[in-house]
Amino acid sequence: MKRKVTLKQLAKELSLSISTVSKSLKNDPEISQKTIDRVHELANFYNYRPNPLAVSLKSNKTKTIGVLLPDILNHFFAKALFGIEQEATKKGYKIVTCITNESYNKEVEYVEMLSYNSVDGFIVALSQETQKLDKIEHFKEIIKDDIPVVMFDRVSEEVYCDKVIVDDKQASQTALKYLIDTNCKNIAVISTISDLSVGKLRLEGAKKVIGEYDGIEAIEVLIDTPDEAERIIENFLKKNEIDAVLSLDETAASITINMANKLGRKIPEELSVIGFADGLLSKYSYPKLSIMSQHAENLGQRAAENLIERLEQTNNKEKYIPKTEIVKTTLILRDSTK
Repeated sequence: MKRKVTLKQLAKELSLSISTVSKSLKNDPEISQKTIDRVHELANFYNYRPNPLAVSLKSNKTKTIGVLLPDILNHFFAKALFGIEQEATKKGYKIVTCITNESYNKEVEYVEMLSYNSVDGFIVALSQETQKLDKIEHFKEIIKDDIPVVMFDRVSEEVYCDKVIVDDKQASQTALKYLIDTNCKNIAVISTISDLSVGKLRLEGAKKVIGEYDGIEAIEVLIDTPDEAERIIENFLKKNEIDAVLSLDETAASITINMANKLGRKIPEELSVIGFADGLLSKYSYPKLSIMSQHAENLGQRAAENLIERLEQTNNKEKYIPKTEIVKTTLILRDSTK
């Protein structure tokens, strides 16, 4: 096996300066092609690879991004992570992914750990507990230390950073208008994510539409404890004569379809159902669920693009002004709607 060599050893063997060898390996036009060829030939012979620690110390960059996700079992976040990883790899970055499992304390611990290990920046979807407690000082602190943050999907307006979101309010309006346009009159709006920013925006959008139509009855079913969702939704369907459900999350939608099937309600003839996200629960429910797709993979990709663009704007002297990018949703009609 060939021995590992350093840049210094290559320079010594070639009787060149370390600077010349370094520039040759980067094909710097200042160096003659003859010298570049000599350096590459010897580097290939020894299978030379730059020391990543030395490179990061010199450039003050690790080319590493910290990614904080609340739940990797959630298909939406798994697809978003795929988009993040693909874009990061394309741009020469690596990612370190931490799963908070909806815990505020874990989120704080991971932020501290990744900051200490010198990630260049963060991509974050806030945990449910963080949004419920409305405690975001840990992100404000790292931003003070000039570590850039991009939040996506679950965000906080109090954090001065770039954000990539979907228009959740408009998405629920689109879904509810479709139900009304297909002659649904008695509609339930069911949510197991009322504590989250996205859940609040979707509910706000639904309320706006309901206020615009005469003769439309709507009932809100906001479930604080997801473990009780099956029992609550089953009891609700038993006691209420409704012809449509707008579920503000995939879990609520899937449970609604299961409970309707259990109670013998025909979908979509007697009950139309639209949900959010486009995960496995939606695709393999019976009947297949009509959904508002948030394009999770694209959301993750755009979050990574925005962060990397910020990281590489080394020569930009202008004052940083955060931006919010909105990714459009799409209504995908399947078998659970008329």
